[in-house]
Amino acid sequence: MENNIALITGASRGIGAATAKLLAQQGLHIIVNYHKNKKAALSVVQDIIEHGGSAQVIQADISQEADIIKLFKKIDHINGNLTVLVNNAGILFQQSSIENLSAERILKVMNTNVIGYILCCREAVKRMATRHGGKGGAIVNVSSAAARLGAPGEYIDYAASKGAIDTLTTGLSLEVAEQKIRVNSVRPGFIYTEMHADGGEANRVDRLSENIPMKRGGQPEEVAQAISWLLSDKASYVTGSHIDLAGGK
Repeated sequence: MENNIALITGASRGIGAATAKLLAQQGLHIIVNYHKNKKAALSVVQDIIEHGGSAQVIQADISQEADIIKLFKKIDHINGNLTVLVNNAGILFQQSSIENLSAERILKVMNTNVIGYILCCREAVKRMATRHGGKGGAIVNVSSAAARLGAPGEYIDYAASKGAIDTLTTGLSLEVAEQKIRVNSVRPGFIYTEMHADGGEANRVDRLSENIPMKRGGQPEEVAQAISWLLSDKASYVTGSHIDLAGGK
């Protein structure tokens, strides 16, 4: 029996890990992609297997085209069809105003958060599109509320990268609609993940929670539920949509 395969990039922690675990419960064979933290990725796989699911890890740096190509070629050797892509891998750096942004930093953000997403979509479409003999599929791009809010004084480079992902989602959804591929995005905001520590403020969500209409931060599992719905047959007539998960902000 062939598997339906789901690739989740950056799945060793946070939203990616929560999504991997949830999708595994639906019978998908999960590819847990990670960049550096193999131990965390293996822990996600172990959790999935212990709960009766099927998963494996594949290392790849999503900022590198060669790594992306190798990643998808490894998936080609798995018994099954790639039917799901969750573009989740993302980076941000220390909070900063624009005066202190370097071209090097901006390029690193764009290479992972924009170019990496586009290239993963390219490789997924090659395998999902009916014109290439595929059976169709669904893509969810993990954007951010920062695409709408701009992240002023913190990381507008990251916000700009997520704005690009919103445009990618809209354009690609139209390009591949006839190929039985649906493309949507989620825009999380103020979620309790380790990414805030990458930005230099591990407790950022707690600091901002009073300014959120719901007066609390969100959990990765809440974002995973929205991603899961967008990928499911329950969302079979949904494409080119963006779901905001930011507590009303």
